[in-house]
Amino acid sequence: MDPVEQLSRHFEDSRQRLTSLAHRILGNSADAEDALQDAWVRLSRPGATDLSAVANLDGWMTTVVSRTCLNKLRARAARPESPTDSIGPALHVRPDHEPGPEDRALLTEQVTLALYVVLESLTPPERLAFVLHDSFGTPFSEIAAILGKSTEATRKLASRARQRVHAVDPTEIETDPARQRGVVDAFFSASRDGDLDTLLGLLHPEITFHADGGATRPAATATIRGPENVTRRAAAFAVPEATFRPVTVNGNAAVVVHTDDRPVSVMAFVVSGGRIVQIYSLLDQPRIDQLVNNLG
Repeated sequence: MDPVEQLSRHFEDSRQRLTSLAHRILGNSADAEDALQDAWVRLSRPGATDLSAVANLDGWMTTVVSRTCLNKLRARAARPESPTDSIGPALHVRPDHEPGPEDRALLTEQVTLALYVVLESLTPPERLAFVLHDSFGTPFSEIAAILGKSTEATRKLASRARQRVHAVDPTEIETDPARQRGVVDAFFSASRDGDLDTLLGLLHPEITFHADGGATRPAATATIRGPENVTRRAAAFAVPEATFRPVTVNGNAAVVVHTDDRPVSVMAFVVSGGRIVQIYSLLDQPRIDQLVNNLG
C-alpha cells in the first residue's frame, strides 16, 4: 500500500479517538475539527512522516494532534477570536421554576459547566497534561516530550490540574433548586450589604470565578481563585442600579444582570455543600442578548 494512502487510512480509522482527544483539550467541536485538519496537513506533508521510522503510529498521531491543540490553547490568549467563532460552553438558560420532566439532564448539564470552568482556569500545559494522562492514559514520559518538559515537571502539572478538577465532586453538587437559590440570594444580599464575613462563609475554599468575555470582549476573560479574591470581585455587584433576574443555566441557579434596562451579564453558580464552589459570568454581549431573547 502507498505510504500516503496507508497514513490516510490509519488517520481516518483513528478519527473518532483523535476528535475526542481534541475536544476534551479545547472544549468545543469547532476548534477540535480545526485541530484535526491542521494535524492532518502536518502529518501528510511530503517527508513529514516516515512510516518506516514510526514504531507506534497511534502514539505519533496523538502527539501531533496534542501539539496542535496546545498551540491553539496558547493562541487563544494571544489574539482575539473572530466574532463568528464558536467558543465557550453550550448554555441552556431557562426561566427560574421547579424542574419538570424536560429537565432530567440537569445534573449532566451542571457537571458539564463545572468541568468547563475548571478547565478554563488551567494553563495550557496543565490542561494538556491532565487530559492526556487522566482521560487517555498517556504516560507522563510521552506528555513530557510533547510539552518539552521533564517527566517530573509534567507529573506536577497534571497533579495541580487534578486537584482543581476534583475540588468539584459531581456527587456533591447541589441539585435542589430551592437550596441553590437560597445560597445565591444570600451571596447577592451580602455583596450589597458589604458583609464580608457572610460572603466568605458562603464561598468554598477552592472557589473559582471565571469571567467569559467571549469573542467580542476577549480582554474581559479572566479567572479568579480563592474566597478573598472573589469577595473583592463581589463588590462590583453592589451597584445600586443593577437588577438581577433569577434564571437557571445548565441546571444551576443563575441570574441575568441588568443595568439601564439592558442585560449585561449572565451569571451561573455551582453550589456544593451549601457553599458556592464556582461562578461563571458571561460578558459577551451578543451571546447575552441571544440567550435573553430566547427566554422571552
